[in-house]
Amino acid sequence: MSDGQSGGRPREGTPEYEWLYGSGGSRGPQPTEPRRRAARDEDEATRLMAAGGDDGLYPAPPPPERPQGRRRSAPPPRTPQGPPAPPPGPPPGRAPGHPAAGRPRRRRRFPVLRVLMLLLVLWLVFLVAVPIWAWNNVERIDAMPTGDRPGEQPGTTYLVVGSDSRAGLSEEERRTLGTGDVGGDRTDTIIMIHTGGGEPVVVSFPRDTFVDLPDGGSSKINAVFAEGGGGDDGAQYLVETIEQNTGIRIDHYAEIGMGGVAQVVDAIGGIEICPEDAIKDDGAHLDIPAGCQEVDGTTALNYSRARCSKNGPPECPLVRSDLDRVQNQREVVSAVGSKAANPLNVLLPWRYVGLNVAATSFIAVDEQTNVVEAARMGLALRAIGGGARNCTVPLADSSAESWDEARSTALFEAIATNETDSITDDLCTATGLEP
Repeated sequence: MSDGQSGGRPREGTPEYEWLYGSGGSRGPQPTEPRRRAARDEDEATRLMAAGGDDGLYPAPPPPERPQGRRRSAPPPRTPQGPPAPPPGPPPGRAPGHPAAGRPRRRRRFPVLRVLMLLLVLWLVFLVAVPIWAWNNVERIDAMPTGDRPGEQPGTTYLVVGSDSRAGLSEEERRTLGTGDVGGDRTDTIIMIHTGGGEPVVVSFPRDTFVDLPDGGSSKINAVFAEGGGGDDGAQYLVETIEQNTGIRIDHYAEIGMGGVAQVVDAIGGIEICPEDAIKDDGAHLDIPAGCQEVDGTTALNYSRARCSKNGPPECPLVRSDLDRVQNQREVVSAVGSKAANPLNVLLPWRYVGLNVAATSFIAVDEQTNVVEAARMGLALRAIGGGARNCTVPLADSSAESWDEARSTALFEAIATNETDSITDDLCTATGLEP
């Protein structure tokens, strides 16, 4: 055994074994050292990864340097696992929800909505066009007198007249309505409607009431139109007579022919009337039972013209017959206004057209009344059924021939000054008689 060995083991420092102990000398082969370092580095990395587990608490060591001239960057360290991150927001300068530049825009189509909008527009045009077209059939008359008249007054006052004129009725319609031959243009119905800041007021004038005439004398109010000559002259004479007897200025005038009521009632599908007693009036061609019932246009017209309230001629009581007739007329007008406001009369085109044609075929208005004023007049007529004070001109007694001077003067003054809220119950009664 040589000096460089001890116990079969070479000693450190022996020159020929320097390659084994790594003394740093220049002798011996050197390539083994880099391999040993790389092995130690790999062992260290394996040990760190085993200690850190899957949590990745310790980053992996960088890979050993390679002799290549180009250096690769190390992979990013692993981060702890957690909930998935939200999707990245839009890049700066682009509003949220704005599609990307290269993505095709999805086209939105609403064919059903467009069709509905088109139908709605056409329907609105129809609703406006039909009344304007029908309004061209309305007759205009010069109903406003030129003489001494009351001054301008607050509010608006309408005079609505139901004429018994047979003009415009065929022979068959006259037989159906029981009107007979052409009469003398008397006014079966005279209603004054006042609207303003207060409660609307409706005043009915019984046809047998006597009034003073502008040129002297007196006459039953239903004959004034005929005494004035009918037509424009008769309308002016009636307006002048009403103004001079009441002190109220008439702003608008409407005249409804006999056939107009029947046609309007038929156009809206009939109305309901509720007579308290059975009515049999041969003169009015009417025979109906007591109680509420649906009637057509002919029956509604004859109901408003009937003068008997019970047993019929010759036993028909004449007492209060004209007052009963006034109430029947108001009932018919109210029922027509309520039924005409039924949505079906607007939703059903044939009803809407028929109502407008019927309402304008037998009506005449003063020259100052336009389609807007006519609509306001229609609303005023509708108020007869509700929302208005329904009065008969105050009467001295049940004969309905003369007015109660004190009560009628107070009623007319309240209307002329547009103080309708001050009208007391004793001034406004359904029969005109004191309560």
